[in-house]
Amino acid sequence: MNRRLPPAARWLLHRAVGAALVLWGAASLAFLVLHLVPGDPVTTLLGASATDSAALRQEILREYRLDDPLAVQYVAFLGRLATGDLGSSYQQQPVSLIIGEQLGDTAQLSLSALVLLVAGALVTAAATAGRRRRVRGAVSGAELVAVSTPAFWLGIVLLTVFSFRLNLFPVAGAGDWRSLVLPVVTLAVPFGSLLAQVLREGMEAALHQPFALTARSRGLSGTALRLRHALRHAAVPAVTLSGWLAGGLLGGTVLVETVFARPGLGRVALDAISNRDIPVVVGLVLLSAAVYLVVNALADLLCLWADPRLRSPA
Repeated sequence: MNRRLPPAARWLLHRAVGAALVLWGAASLAFLVLHLVPGDPVTTLLGASATDSAALRQEILREYRLDDPLAVQYVAFLGRLATGDLGSSYQQQPVSLIIGEQLGDTAQLSLSALVLLVAGALVTAAATAGRRRRVRGAVSGAELVAVSTPAFWLGIVLLTVFSFRLNLFPVAGAGDWRSLVLPVVTLAVPFGSLLAQVLREGMEAALHQPFALTARSRGLSGTALRLRHALRHAAVPAVTLSGWLAGGLLGGTVLVETVFARPGLGRVALDAISNRDIPVVVGLVLLSAAVYLVVNALADLLCLWADPRLRSPA
């Protein structure tokens, strides 16, 4: 029956089944890990100033069904997720509201870093692909250092130079565009350097193909050859890398938002994990998995556009 469907319908069905399995696996793993690690969620719910009594603890256990067997809690958890209900945090706030309030700041940081790293990688790769070995070696060495540099250390260095000494940018917070510059650079530099390396290798491989010799014989300049032909051939491995980049950007925001004391989902994730706030952690895991799925679906579509050979049926 599957083979009778049109190719587009089969692709959508395959994607939908895969997305459901990924979301189920991510939510299940987060649920089980947080229930198995040591700690008492009731203590978190009671708070430091609350009166800890046996009756109150039993009431909390009944309200949140924490006294049910783990299998029963898991089934109830999946039932709520199936209806789109992320539940409430242990701080008596809807999980969707907690995530929604901080999503804008994280999206602004991540998307700005994505634009910067893609633009920087394109410019660097196009400017150095096929150039002299010394030029490529120097740029590749700098990129290797950038990729190997921990994000938190790079952020501290940028803060020390541009905030504490030169007073060019704010030290912390999320105000105007100036407060976004250093966090965006901190997040974009390592990933942009890696993307530039992949693009350059793909472009240099394309410049040695027969079509490049034909294009040169027709009088096409080196810059036009790189931008119009070699870049498209190098786009497939670079786009394939985008799924990992999306996950890396989301993970990197946790460190960057902590170093620069910015609001966002990174701070929410750290607080939720520290307090074993299972509903919030699961909501963040599902959001990360959904972003990963969307980015990979877009990457597949871009690969089909960049390389027509991938459109032929298997």
